[in-house]
Amino acid sequence: MTLLDLDARWRRFNDPDYACPCCGRSFGGVFDIGFEEPDVWPHGPRDGDVRQQGQDKLSSELCRFDDQRFLRCVVALPLRGTENTFFFGPWAEIAPHDFYAYLDGVTEDGDDITSLPATLGNLLPGYEPALAGALLPGSGLERPRFVAASGPLAEAQRDGISFDDLLDIYAACGQDIRPHLKG
Repeated sequence: MTLLDLDARWRRFNDPDYACPCCGRSFGGVFDIGFEEPDVWPHGPRDGDVRQQGQDKLSSELCRFDDQRFLRCVVALPLRGTENTFFFGPWAEIAPHDFYAYLDGVTEDGDDITSLPATLGNLLPGYEPALAGALLPGSGLERPRFVAASGPLAEAQRDGISFDDLLDIYAACGQDIRPHLKG
């Protein structure tokens, strides 16, 4: 048992049988927040597998906009006091030559890719814009993982976030569930 297990909100949040008395809404634990496109994408959402406008192209995992290249990635934030991890699913901008090397799976020198310099392509609620860091390739079909170089996001990735921090993130993303956890 952890201290978080003593928090009635945490227990309600993780209890699939709990229903909010005011609206009947229930939760099954931590849910992730994703972004459909990089913030700079001007052509609207995908309507199908791919959205193409001239030379600009957006799929569920790759984006080309003007001279910018983006990969869909994950940002992992461990939840302190639990074994759970919250994931953002943003986009990360990488240099065009790194983009094509990533698709080929090797660097220009023929070495396996272990890390690529990257900048987040989405503003993450609670964290400053244009965060620099590195993309670490996933294995198999896993998305690459973005690791912030410094600042509050790097600290959150290293030290974890509290349950209240998670609730603040949800609220900032338009999913304020705090009123539904009061019981």
